[in-house]
Amino acid sequence: MEARYAFRKSQLLDECQVAPEIFEQVIPRLYTFMKPFLRIFHGQAADQHAKTSVGGLLSNVERTNIASIASRFGPSRLPLQSCIGWDAWDDAPVREELRGQVKTHVGQGDGVLVCDPSGFPKSGRESVGVARQWCGRLGTVDNCHVAISLGYVSSKGHPLVDTRLYRPKAWTKDTARLAKAGVPKASRADRTRHQLALEMLEKNGASLPHRWLGGDDEMGRPYGCRRRLAALGEQYVLAVPSNTSRRDVEVEPPA
Repeated sequence: MEARYAFRKSQLLDECQVAPEIFEQVIPRLYTFMKPFLRIFHGQAADQHAKTSVGGLLSNVERTNIASIASRFGPSRLPLQSCIGWDAWDDAPVREELRGQVKTHVGQGDGVLVCDPSGFPKSGRESVGVARQWCGRLGTVDNCHVAISLGYVSSKGHPLVDTRLYRPKAWTKDTARLAKAGVPKASRADRTRHQLALEMLEKNGASLPHRWLGGDDEMGRPYGCRRRLAALGEQYVLAVPSNTSRRDVEVEPPA
């Protein structure tokens, strides 16, 4: 690393140092923030499991799985795993609460919705949707999950609003694998990344004031996706691949 970059890195790391007293109210503030999201859980135990799970995800545990979080924070692993992974609870109220908070605190008439696929490196093959596919974080094809996220951007902030897990055809065509992983039958249909992005737009777009929708060249590549956005009355700015063909539709097509 060049000396000037090493010096700047040192400055950035110094800026990241946080005084211990700043953390004194972090947990109470976290639970205050979580309170409206916890209404979907019934009972004190489930409420506490949700708090433990979120606290664990924000902690310094090396691997943020249920076993590591339970070991770090003390509760029995199975009840925590049951609450987060197996119990039947509806995530729709959580997304609805988040959408309402974004609209109230960040929403502006000239806001922008942004669709973006993101890869998350993952070991093993049992987690839903994991496969060898392009992972932007690594800059190569590797074993990973891919999530399609919908963000909201205004001059007041830029939170994420919604997300969908993409499942490659290696998953959607393997019903035994889907069943083993606990994927509900109603959620097993094959959906492209663009279909997932459009589903989130139709779910959230009317509730969030915005003027534009943005995305990278993966979102802008399919002509059908752009046509659908136009049909929905959305103004969009989407990147397209450098080899995208274009022509004047009012003249005869080339040979």
